Amino acid sequence: MSNRLEKEDSPYLQQHKENPVDWWPWCDEAFELAEKENKAIFISIGYSSCHWCHVMEETVFENQECAEILNDGFVCIKVDREERPDIDKHYQEVHMLLNRRAGGWPTSIFCTPQNKPFFAGTYIPPESNTGSIEGMGFKELTRLIDKKIKAYDPKLLENADEIEGFLNHIQHPKEATVLKEDFKNNFLVQAKSNYQTHNGGFSVAPKFPHASTLHTLMIIDKLYDDKSAKAMVIDTLNAMKKGGIYDRVDGGFCRYSTDNKWLVPHFEKMLYDNALLCGVYTDAYLAYKDDEYLKTAKEIADFWFNFMSEDKLFYSASDADSEGEEGTYFIYSYDEVYQTLSQNNYENVESMCAQMSVTHEGNFEGKNIIRFENGVEPEWFSDVKILLQKLRQNREYPFIDKKIQTSWSGMMINSLFKLGAIDSKYTNKAIKSLDALLETMFLDGTLYHTTLIHKKPKVEAFLEDYAFISQALITAFKYTQDEIYLIHAQRFANKALEDFYTKGVWNFSVGEFTTQAETSDNTYTSSIAIMIDVLISLGTLLEDEKYTHFAFKTMEYNSYELGRKPIYFPYMLTQVLRYLKGDRIIKSTLKNIKNASLEFTEIKYPFIQYKTSEDDSFMICGEKSCFANTSDVHEINQLIKNSLYEL
Repeated sequence: MSNRLEKEDSPYLQQHKENPVDWWPWCDEAFELAEKENKAIFISIGYSSCHWCHVMEETVFENQECAEILNDGFVCIKVDREERPDIDKHYQEVHMLLNRRAGGWPTSIFCTPQNKPFFAGTYIPPESNTGSIEGMGFKELTRLIDKKIKAYDPKLLENADEIEGFLNHIQHPKEATVLKEDFKNNFLVQAKSNYQTHNGGFSVAPKFPHASTLHTLMIIDKLYDDKSAKAMVIDTLNAMKKGGIYDRVDGGFCRYSTDNKWLVPHFEKMLYDNALLCGVYTDAYLAYKDDEYLKTAKEIADFWFNFMSEDKLFYSASDADSEGEEGTYFIYSYDEVYQTLSQNNYENVESMCAQMSVTHEGNFEGKNIIRFENGVEPEWFSDVKILLQKLRQNREYPFIDKKIQTSWSGMMINSLFKLGAIDSKYTNKAIKSLDALLETMFLDGTLYHTTLIHKKPKVEAFLEDYAFISQALITAFKYTQDEIYLIHAQRFANKALEDFYTKGVWNFSVGEFTTQAETSDNTYTSSIAIMIDVLISLGTLLEDEKYTHFAFKTMEYNSYELGRKPIYFPYMLTQVLRYLKGDRIIKSTLKNIKNASLEFTEIKYPFIQYKTSEDDSFMICGEKSCFANTSDVHEINQLIKNSLYEL
């Protein structure tokens, strides 16, 4: 018999509807029941493509004994972190406070009947293990908590009150410091310190792509011709696209690598990773003219259109698991690859397998992940890839979470417009996707955060939604010069300032959970840094200093930590450099701007805006004045370079 989650739209909640646990969705009734019956509250937070969430469901939530303990002594609440990031952020803070380290998913929170948290963990196995760090298993832990709650244990209740006091205390920066270009020097020192010289990247396993760090290194290279920044970008991008974390067969990046060489991924694919990396590889192609980077960017975009979209809208994620095991859709046996190549009359089959890293022993649990160890894709692979795709067609595809996320979709649309400056078909796709997103998520003057495909959205937008869709709209205006996009961006920025901003401080959410937005680039780029980007752009394009003022106040508020530890704030550092050096605006007729779009991508200076005018030549402008005019688009790069020293 299904539990209450049966009526929820969230795919993650739907996955738990047959559990023997008497789950509640997040609602007032659940908390009222806990207080009325003096039951502890258990809050479990995860998402549909989370591997360890599936493991905990299998080992704990489908375990009859665990379920009986929970149903007897607890009110149990399931939360989809992608649907309710405000709730997730709040309880990640709880985990950090209680454990002095970052949490993760699944997140396991225990609260008093008055919803005051006192214990936080991640995956908790069913049985106790004296050899583990945490030791206590789920059964033992829940029995102990139930006993203490029923006995009104004074120490537990006192601790819960103390934790709540900490959570309600807002910490402000110690002081402000002057914004300086020199912040980049600290960033480079810290990036080099973290950099892994053999395989690229900025951490040991588990290795995440760190798209924002790569983006900022490219900006620094463009502004200062920094060879070390360039080397870190190129080596990392080359290492990642060899195969493993990057799916050489279908395209698209997995969330992270479990080893140091980017070979064995955690096989889930997230929209935000792919959106940001599509932009990074596009920027890298424009900067370094390596055709493989453009190919990778296009393959990312094409994967999402081919596998992860419907009605011009983008799905949020696909799972790591299929057929009950991780990665089974993605990997190959030596025999099936050898046989497929032989049947298609290829010669030198053994050599071809070796080039694809396909061996009898395998490189992942006896099977093979397709990978080009030397980083070079052979010419024959474009045809062989089709054969490998056909082999996959006979397998169960990983579960797809068909949620539409405003923020994550905005990231992908932003990258598609950048890609469209090189190949116009992506501009057309971006326009259709942006229009579909607005039609779906902006209803009756209200912007929403998420909805299941073909469902009406219910959860209203958070700061990240306003930030990323505004950024996408400004990029859409840049490449189309359609002013309706600029009008939308201004409207959303104004609403974000009204609802989420106070004296340099940005909240991520307001209302039920008022949580401060993160300044650092963690899972993906900080929404605060994106808002700074949006506000500077609006200040430039609308010639309205109030937007630039809000951007400056935000950077000033965070300047102390930004100056000391810029490695945590790469995208905000980019905006500091942009603020100090200034935007450059190219003004000309709409026809000229569109005809010159590919030539504009050759401009080395990274902070460029376009704006239509009646002047048939190209006018180059700074913040408050225009300083050059040319009829030759190829002169613009040098004119802008000269302006950096003259203005």
